[in-house]
Amino acid sequence: MVITKESATRDLTLPSGTYVRYYESGPTDGVPVVMLHGSGPGATGWSNFSGNIERVAAAGFHVIAPDMPGWGDSDAVATKDMDHDADLVAILDALGIENAALVGNSMGAHTAIRFATLHPERVTHLVTMGASLGKGFPSSLFGPGDGPSEGLKVLVKAYKDASPENMRALVEIMTYDKARFATPELTRARSEAALARPEHLENYVEGLAHGAPIPIKVDRSLIPGIEVPTLLIHGRDDRVLHYETSLWLTANIPNSRLVLLNRCGHWAMIEHADEFNRLVVDFLRASAGSEQPSLRASAGSEQPSSSNS
Repeated sequence: MVITKESATRDLTLPSGTYVRYYESGPTDGVPVVMLHGSGPGATGWSNFSGNIERVAAAGFHVIAPDMPGWGDSDAVATKDMDHDADLVAILDALGIENAALVGNSMGAHTAIRFATLHPERVTHLVTMGASLGKGFPSSLFGPGDGPSEGLKVLVKAYKDASPENMRALVEIMTYDKARFATPELTRARSEAALARPEHLENYVEGLAHGAPIPIKVDRSLIPGIEVPTLLIHGRDDRVLHYETSLWLTANIPNSRLVLLNRCGHWAMIEHADEFNRLVVDFLRASAGSEQPSLRASAGSEQPSSSNS
């Protein structure tokens, strides 16, 4: 069965009254996998993970990809009032999910890492792509140091003016193969999605003074205490968040491993979707343990997809 945006779309109102749009697929009795999108204008659970949801769900996992409050079709939230940790707790509670594997890109990776330090009992696995640790990191051994990277400057410009031209520049800097991925269709779609919710754009720009997009940063001293199996994926050619962040994470998270992808920018799950999907599914299956016999049984029957690395 082919999963479409329409067939996967779900709606949820949190106890706080905040409306959340999310996308769902896969067996509801499968291991829950929550995919957390990045922070760019026009970013949503679907735009970040439309090429991954079906593949991971087909492997027997219950996939949830929310538009976090402040993005997509979910309610607008001022940056100073934003707390994705509390939002994620509320989303899991509302869906009756005790614990889940967290898969996060960029801002979503930061949320996933912080959540794992604060709510370890609710995380079974941690997967990050293009992880962020906030201002002042990396330490500039390889990366840009304290100031915003080239990619973050382009991202902020696109928030201030989400024109197709600025969105094209954003998509180009997010990917290594801009000729393939910075298509007129994609840049127009991202521009239209961003402009459809001007309050999200305005809140982000206003929130720059408050630490947009996430005003509450992870306490790095707690990261070595993360015990769950962790897979760190980073593009060698990431011009938004340097792979030095993931080098630091794999040195500080005991049960972690790092996959560094050549010819890959900030969107590993889009640019190298086949390889990303295979890495995630294999990682989740390998560390799911004996309590997941259905996943082990299906592992040998599914044909691997071809890599586009």
